[in-house]
Amino acid sequence: MSSKKRLYLASGNKHKRAEMQQILPDFEIRIPSDDGINFDPVEDGKSFYENSLIKARALWELVHEPVIADDSGICVDALNGEPGIFTSRYAGPSFMHGKPDGTKISQEEQNRFLIEQLNATGSSDRSCHYTCAMVLLLNPDRFFVAQETFEGELITSIEKQAGTGGFGYDPIVFLPQYNKTVAEISADEKNKISHRGKAVRAIAQILEKLDF
Repeated sequence: MSSKKRLYLASGNKHKRAEMQQILPDFEIRIPSDDGINFDPVEDGKSFYENSLIKARALWELVHEPVIADDSGICVDALNGEPGIFTSRYAGPSFMHGKPDGTKISQEEQNRFLIEQLNATGSSDRSCHYTCAMVLLLNPDRFFVAQETFEGELITSIEKQAGTGGFGYDPIVFLPQYNKTVAEISADEKNKISHRGKAVRAIAQILEKLDF
C-alpha cells in the first residue's frame, strides 16, 4: 500500500501518466482506468484551458480527491495555430476538427497529413509549438492553472520522421538546438523542456505549498 499522497490524472493516456509520475515522484499518480472508472467527458471548450478544467471537474465528481488535468496539442504557425485543441481529432485538411462521426485516424496518418498540409501552403515557415494547459483542482471552486509551450519545427517530409521515444507527433517535430526530433531525445531531456514538463513543474511548486 503506497504511503504517497494520491493525485488523479484526468486522462486515459498511460504515456502521460508515466511522464507525470517521473516529474512528481512524491505522489502516486492514478488514472481513472486504474480504478475501473469509465472516463470520457465531452471536451467542448474553446481553449486548452477550458478543456482542461472540464476534464478536471468531471473526474473530481467521480473520485472526490485532488485531480490534475491537462489539455495539450500541437499548433502550426503557418496553419493559423491549427490543429490546436483539435490535435487528437485532426484527420487531415478535410477534417481539421475531426470527422463528423467521431472516428479517429491513426497517428501515422495524422503525422503525414499535417506535413502535407503545411507543405501545400507553400510557406517557408515551419515553426510549430506544443501547448499544455494544466489544472490542479482540489475541489470544484478551488483550482490552479499553468499553461506552457514547447517550440520546434515540422520536418519537411514524412520520410524524415525519426525516433521511437515520446508519443503523438513527436517523430515529426524537429528541435534545432538538439538537431533531433522530439522522439529522438531522452525522456529526461524532454521533461526538462517540454510543454507538459514545464507546466507540471509549475504545478509541483504549488503542490509544495499546499496541505491536503
